[in-house]
Amino acid sequence: MMTATKKNTIAGAQGSSERPLRADARRNVDTVVQSARKVFAESGVDAPMREIATEAGVGVGTIYRHFPQRADLIAAVFRHEVDACAAAAAQLLGQYAPGEALDRWMQRYVDFIVAKRGLASSLYSGAAAYEGLPTYFDKHLEPALQALIDAAAASKEIRADVSPNELLRAVANLCRPAGDDDPAQARLLVALLVDGLRYRGTK
Repeated sequence: MMTATKKNTIAGAQGSSERPLRADARRNVDTVVQSARKVFAESGVDAPMREIATEAGVGVGTIYRHFPQRADLIAAVFRHEVDACAAAAAQLLGQYAPGEALDRWMQRYVDFIVAKRGLASSLYSGAAAYEGLPTYFDKHLEPALQALIDAAAASKEIRADVSPNELLRAVANLCRPAGDDDPAQARLLVALLVDGLRYRGTK
């Protein structure tokens, strides 16, 4: 069964053509996006397309066939990261008590923010490919976090008077001082934030 992450990645790759992709093309798209994520993290978003193609085991032409502009590929990587972060909410709720699931997801969100930082200069460049990304972010991450908040509040582990939008923005702000590659300070601050949510969480 194809995951929601892969479906959304493929949808982004189809772009203006709106034509369904063959199974082999779908695999290529997913491989290219994951390879681009790795290369961007290591070499920056201006890394040569040949480096991404080598990592993915495809030809450069395959990349340009699905992502005509570099911005299209960067946007696809961003959507892939959003999808993976959103999917982690349900996975964590299935494995841990609600409060711990929320705590772990917030740390997972720190990982997302750190990864996004490498794309930031491009994402705010004004390219048309990035126009829908803020809406995509809110549409996928806010419901995922709301489910975690609802579960933790229902179990009396956290206070109920907090919105997902507030938490997402708070974590993003806490991550800003961590300008290097070590997010340890941001992780500590986010852990303290989650501890604060537990105030008035129990009767």
